[in-house]
Amino acid sequence: MRRNVLIDAPSNLGLRPPAPGAVPGCYKLAGALREQGLLRRLGALEGGVVVPPRYGLGDWREGDGDFHAAAIAAYSVRLARRIQGHVRSGDFPVVLGGDCSILLGAVLALRRLGRYGVAYLDGHGDFRHPGNTEISGPLGAAAGEGVAQITGRGQADLTDIEGLRPYVGDEDVRLLGVRDADGHQAELARLGIGCIPVGEIRRRGPQAVARAALAHLQNAPLDGFWIHLDADVLDPSVMPAVDCPDPGGLSTGELRELLAPLAASPRCAGITVAIYDPDRDPDGSGAVLLADLLADVFAQP
Repeated sequence: MRRNVLIDAPSNLGLRPPAPGAVPGCYKLAGALREQGLLRRLGALEGGVVVPPRYGLGDWREGDGDFHAAAIAAYSVRLARRIQGHVRSGDFPVVLGGDCSILLGAVLALRRLGRYGVAYLDGHGDFRHPGNTEISGPLGAAAGEGVAQITGRGQADLTDIEGLRPYVGDEDVRLLGVRDADGHQAELARLGIGCIPVGEIRRRGPQAVARAALAHLQNAPLDGFWIHLDADVLDPSVMPAVDCPDPGGLSTGELRELLAPLAASPRCAGITVAIYDPDRDPDGSGAVLLADLLADVFAQP
């Protein structure tokens, strides 16, 4: 039986400052979930910490591309090395962020090993890239460009590390749980990137949507797939402690029903968890919710 291994990737390099002179608090995600006994509850091995570079925009200005790009690229290589070793050994990495840019490390590791898909559970399309800034706004925060970057769209120092662009093919991504009004859906559909918004998940049922995603992600020629979980896929009524708490998200039960079939697949290689911000969660209820969810879905005896 494969073993869970818990890895901390507390990088906040892909988010804009929440206020002048402040830094995004999502780097505290891993510590907050570990305080809930997540290592023990998952029955996981200790995978340690991949320490990120220091947050600091320096003299970056709008129009300069993604801030922290060199630091994110270097961090992705280090994180990939850690993840790759565990995947190759047959372990199941549970990677605690951090912001969504930590996914670059995971997909780089998998790209080195073969061809993998991604089940991307997020409240937003994360598809801002140089070709759609008139709709999506200016580039800068890599965390808002995740699906674009892993499919090869964006500046080369992040999208073509080691000459491996794209890390994931368009047809090998399933984006689940975006808000119904997300502006990226039309472009994603044209490109063949599967995108199932909240309304459709509710019409079809989370388990049916998960089974349909699995029917694609488990098929050859894919060697497997990775789950990326952004906490803002949840409605802010249950998870307000994120940088963009937009209404219209999933309930905790809906997310559990969506995750469970994906996690149970022997073709699932691991998961990254991102965006929960303990600084926005004074009573710690968000950490309890996420730890309970992960333990319910991924725990091993």
